[in-house]
Amino acid sequence: MLPDLPPLPALTRAEGEVIDRYLEAVDLLGRINPARGDDTYRGLRAAQALVSTAVELRDALALMHQRGESRLCADTLARALRTLDGVRRAARVGFPPEQN
Repeated sequence: MLPDLPPLPALTRAEGEVIDRYLEAVDLLGRINPARGDDTYRGLRAAQALVSTAVELRDALALMHQRGESRLCADTLARALRTLDGVRRAARVGFPPEQN
């Protein structure tokens, strides 16, 4: 049985799309990270996918702007990112701990 996760905060459809595309881009950047990978083909595939993900993220943000959603509610979006395991996922983008 899966543990109970905290509920996602209320988001507009466009905000949800921004969160989803952002986390997808973070996951791809983690796969591209040369400090964590050992396979150039895997990084190449992730870099190719990042292009379309960036376009989708741009489109989601443009839709929000067109609808008059000119401000991001950072606290709410950060809570959504944490709920969706964004902290662990984003950590893969950074450098691994230095080994002595």
